[in-house]
Amino acid sequence: MLIGIRTCIAALVAVIGVAAAPLPAQAAPAVQLSGPSAQILDSMLAADASDSASASALFLGTSYGADTLVGSAGEPEQLVVELEQVDCFTYADYVEALKRAEDRDSFLAALTDVRYTDGVVAFENRRHFFTDWAATAPAVATDVTTAVSDDAVGTAKQLNQKDNGGVYLPGLPVVEREVSYIPSERVDGQVVSRLRTGDYLGAYADDGGLDVTHVGIYVDTPTGPVYRNASSLASDMAVVDTPLAEYLATIPGLVVLRPVR
Repeated sequence: MLIGIRTCIAALVAVIGVAAAPLPAQAAPAVQLSGPSAQILDSMLAADASDSASASALFLGTSYGADTLVGSAGEPEQLVVELEQVDCFTYADYVEALKRAEDRDSFLAALTDVRYTDGVVAFENRRHFFTDWAATAPAVATDVTTAVSDDAVGTAKQLNQKDNGGVYLPGLPVVEREVSYIPSERVDGQVVSRLRTGDYLGAYADDGGLDVTHVGIYVDTPTGPVYRNASSLASDMAVVDTPLAEYLATIPGLVVLRPVR
């Protein structure tokens, strides 16, 4: 765990357990939706949440909570909808699904497409890494990092491979992927002007087995650009708006994904 910056590494490694062969995909996955979360969902669906700014704003003040997803190499995956608390990755999942939904059934269908490759609810199909949103089908977003900045740097990653040996997620393969990022000191006014409200911003990870350590949403507000995120900082522990410049000072760089919808 990195100390002193907002990070979702805990959410990424929470499912680590004893290595086992991946379970077969479930034809009819269990849906975990509590009464309170169902009420929150119905309230959000009744609001105007068709764009990233409005959908993400509905979560402001929601408590931070990790380890809410159910599934591992040895435990059947469930489609979890936990809206009383979110971490940075589940927050992004729910915002993206909410944008696409008109009712509860369409929300569950959208969440399945956002969270899982090929829309198959299974641990091995879960998009465990931020850049999976652009690299696996159906694509949730397009990686626009290099389009946003000429100073973007490409780095070869072995996703899921720990730098000191072993893997983060037993039962899942190591994935070779080039990850581009914009060094924080290169994120100037011109770069910010190319960002769009609703872009998903990942905090680049120096670790060779991770692409990012945290995920948030870019929002251009009347008081300036912010990084809307589920923050695990002790002073926050909730979904908050952090001034983008303030956040950039704490991370190596940005990975920018633009939603396809």
